[in-house]
Amino acid sequence: MKGNINTKIENVSIDTEVIAQYAGTVAMECFGIVGMAAVNMKDGIVKLLRKDSLTHGINVKLVDEMLQLDFHVIVAYGVSIQAVSENLISNVKYKVEEFTGFAIGRINIYVEGVRVID
Repeated sequence: MKGNINTKIENVSIDTEVIAQYAGTVAMECFGIVGMAAVNMKDGIVKLLRKDSLTHGINVKLVDEMLQLDFHVIVAYGVSIQAVSENLISNVKYKVEEFTGFAIGRINIYVEGVRVID
């Protein structure tokens, strides 16, 4: 699916994969986020994704010209999940809206695991 921005002189299409990659990069900059998670629904196994495959832990939908982002994350042990979530939402909302020009209607965060950071 692609998001389209139409003006009088141009038409810009943005693939949701591009938005997911950018949102994943922004999320990894947030305090307390260890990484994105891939969930195997069949086995119930959660896997920490490498930086080059962040988009597998993010779902992007365009609903009524607004973005909906679903993040499957692994957080650092000992941090407040609420604080990490609020930080992630505010950073992603600001930066992705500036990057794409689309408003964000909803951000869902699914904490799939906790990791101890060395």
